[in-house]
Amino acid sequence: MPKMKTRTSVKKRFKLNSKNKVKRKKAFARHILSKKSSSRVRKMRKAEGLNLTDTKLIKRLLPYG
Repeated sequence: MPKMKTRTSVKKRFKLNSKNKVKRKKAFARHILSKKSSSRVRKMRKAEGLNLTDTKLIKRLLPYG
Protein backbone atom coordinates (compact mmCIF):
# COMPACT_ATOMS: atom_id res chain seq x y z
CA MET A 1 0.00 0.00 0.00
CA PRO A 2 1.41 3.42 -0.90
CA LYS A 3 2.19 6.10 1.63
CA MET A 4 -0.54 8.56 2.53
CA LYS A 5 0.14 12.12 1.42
CA THR A 6 0.16 14.94 3.96
CA ARG A 7 -1.92 17.95 2.93
CA THR A 8 0.70 20.65 2.50
CA SER A 9 -1.72 23.51 3.16
CA VAL A 10 -2.72 21.94 6.49
CA LYS A 11 0.91 21.28 7.39
CA LYS A 12 1.67 25.00 7.01
CA ARG A 13 -1.30 26.20 9.08
CA PHE A 14 -1.50 23.78 12.00
CA LYS A 15 0.92 22.23 14.50
CA LEU A 16 0.52 19.38 16.98
CA ASN A 17 1.73 19.99 20.51
CA SER A 18 3.17 17.36 22.86
CA LYS A 19 -0.28 16.32 24.12
CA ASN A 20 -1.39 15.69 20.51
CA LYS A 21 -3.66 18.73 20.51
CA VAL A 22 -3.86 20.90 17.39
CA LYS A 23 -2.95 24.57 17.60
CA ARG A 24 -3.50 27.31 15.05
CA LYS A 25 -2.79 30.99 14.60
CA LYS A 26 -5.65 33.43 15.07
CA ALA A 27 -7.16 35.23 12.10
CA PHE A 28 -7.27 38.98 11.31
CA ALA A 29 -3.76 39.68 12.66
CA ARG A 30 -1.92 40.41 9.39
CA HIS A 31 -2.76 43.92 8.22
CA ILE A 32 -4.99 46.95 8.92
CA LEU A 33 -3.97 46.72 12.57
CA SER A 34 -4.19 50.47 13.21
CA LYS A 35 -7.97 50.42 13.66
CA LYS A 36 -7.86 47.43 16.04
CA SER A 37 -7.28 48.03 19.73
CA SER A 38 -3.87 47.19 21.13
CA SER A 39 -5.34 44.64 23.53
CA ARG A 40 -7.09 42.91 20.62
CA VAL A 41 -3.87 42.81 18.57
CA ARG A 42 -1.96 41.47 21.59
CA LYS A 43 -4.51 38.66 22.07
CA MET A 44 -4.22 37.68 18.42
CA ARG A 45 -0.50 36.90 18.84
CA LYS A 46 -1.15 33.77 20.87
CA ALA A 47 -1.93 30.43 19.31
CA GLU A 48 -5.31 28.89 19.94
CA GLY A 49 -6.52 25.31 20.26
CA LEU A 50 -9.10 23.73 17.99
CA ASN A 51 -12.38 22.19 19.07
CA LEU A 52 -12.80 18.41 19.00
CA THR A 53 -14.67 18.21 15.67
CA ASP A 54 -12.08 20.20 13.75
CA THR A 55 -9.24 18.37 15.51
CA LYS A 56 -10.40 15.02 14.13
CA LEU A 57 -10.49 16.44 10.60
CA ILE A 58 -7.04 18.03 10.82
CA LYS A 59 -5.46 14.87 12.25
CA ARG A 60 -6.83 12.92 9.30
CA LEU A 61 -5.14 15.37 6.93
CA LEU A 62 -1.84 15.14 8.88
CA PRO A 63 -1.30 11.37 8.94
CA TYR A 64 2.35 11.52 10.05
CA GLY A 65 2.08 14.39 12.53
